[in-house]
Amino acid sequence: MAVTRELLLAYYGQDREDGRLRAGHGRLEFWRTQDVLRRTLPPAPARVLDVGGGTGVHAEWLAADGYDVELLDPVPLHVERASKLAGVAARLGDARELPVPDASVDAVLLLGPLYHLAERADRVRALAEARRAVRPGGVVAAATINRHAAVHDTVRTGSYVEERQRETAHAAMRDGHMLSPGGGFPAYFHDPDEVPGEFADAGLPNAERYGLEGAFWLYGDVEDWLDDPERRRLLLDAQRSMESAPSLLGVSGHLLTVARRQVRHEYGQG
Repeated sequence: MAVTRELLLAYYGQDREDGRLRAGHGRLEFWRTQDVLRRTLPPAPARVLDVGGGTGVHAEWLAADGYDVELLDPVPLHVERASKLAGVAARLGDARELPVPDASVDAVLLLGPLYHLAERADRVRALAEARRAVRPGGVVAAATINRHAAVHDTVRTGSYVEERQRETAHAAMRDGHMLSPGGGFPAYFHDPDEVPGEFADAGLPNAERYGLEGAFWLYGDVEDWLDDPERRRLLLDAQRSMESAPSLLGVSGHLLTVARRQVRHEYGQG
């Protein structure tokens, strides 16, 4: 299934993205992404290129933390919203052809583009572009949706009882290609074990994987935990303690994979 620009614009034109990570159980993904990035990004005021950054949900807090943030996104509505955020520059752009010079930023974030690049060659191209744009020693971080997420989510929400939802979720589990019934979310779902290979083929070996939500996103009372600051702290600490356990990576709805562009030493090693 090809994820066309028309499909993306139709989906994101519904203006769902701005609130997805700001309310409800989506806050777990938001806070865990923030937690991992704050531990792996170079210190502010490093220059961060937020590719496919949507309406600026992450760009906003990065700018508040003191980073020099530029956001690129293919959706005009997203760019319009993000450009109104303090400290955030925003413009239209495609992850496969970044409009920035070589080695010009300290970190590149791909927190959405790999969801929508159905062909492996396009995903590797986007990662290679991120590597090109980042300085030696700089960070490339990319989010992916896990292969079994649709089955987990439809059971969680109760929609698994509907035949079309069940069929769509199992189709995504088989080959990674996802298109929600009714023309909804068009995406590619990764097997966690295929992500490091895509990074390596883009010139980014030794990538580290972080399961964002663990099994906690499937808990019926997770929003109660997120609403209470002390319980939220405990929940985030619990997931941090097992975030890279290989046997648990695929349980998370999302994976965050982080690598550094290697620094070439005198004899071409590194």
